Amino acid sequence: MSGGAGPAPRAPRIHLDLVQATNRTGHWPAALANSFGFGGHTVSLVLTTTS
Repeated sequence: MSGGAGPAPRAPRIHLDLVQATNRTGHWPAALANSFGFGGHTVSLVLTTTS
């Protein structure tokens, strides 16, 4: 089967600031946690600091 009219378009290059297998220290005003479960039980939790 033919693949189409030409090569597939390339995804744009983006910069991702990944933190892997280590901790990053600092102070942030907010944190986001996502949890994905079976049957559509999805939760996003946003925690912020108070002044």
